[in-house]
Amino acid sequence: MSNDYRKTSEAVSDLTHLQYEVTQEDGTEPPFRNAYWNNHEDGIYVDVVSGQPLFTSIDKFDSGTGWPSFTKPIDADAVTTRTDRKLFMTRTEARSTGADSHLGHVFDDGPRDAGGLRYCMNSAALRFVPADRLEEEGYGRYSTLFTHQTADNAEEQS
Repeated sequence: MSNDYRKTSEAVSDLTHLQYEVTQEDGTEPPFRNAYWNNHEDGIYVDVVSGQPLFTSIDKFDSGTGWPSFTKPIDADAVTTRTDRKLFMTRTEARSTGADSHLGHVFDDGPRDAGGLRYCMNSAALRFVPADRLEEEGYGRYSTLFTHQTADNAEEQS
């Protein structure tokens, strides 16, 4: 992990009310009424606070919950977990390692063929970077994840 992905007071002050509530106060946004629950574009999802890469669209799946769900983080050290005992139950909370942003929770009811985990995230904790903008936004090292998909799509359209 790079040390470039820290929380700064400037970044926190730029957050919307909902982004602040979710990332800094461990909040949860409403299901089905958030930016990315139904996003099917190719790209990566980064921490809204620090810009740290967290997830890819390749690992996103429709969990039916109304929140964006992923089978795994983009890099093993991008997301950390801890026990959350709020709401009278024990859950596994997911946080970004760089800025320590609250992202959502991890459950063990994900697709079995992909490891069985469901990273159920809040859209308000994420910013989506489309595959065709990765280079210009400084995430070029992830472009190769989508080159085969772009080639496959071009073949289908010809």
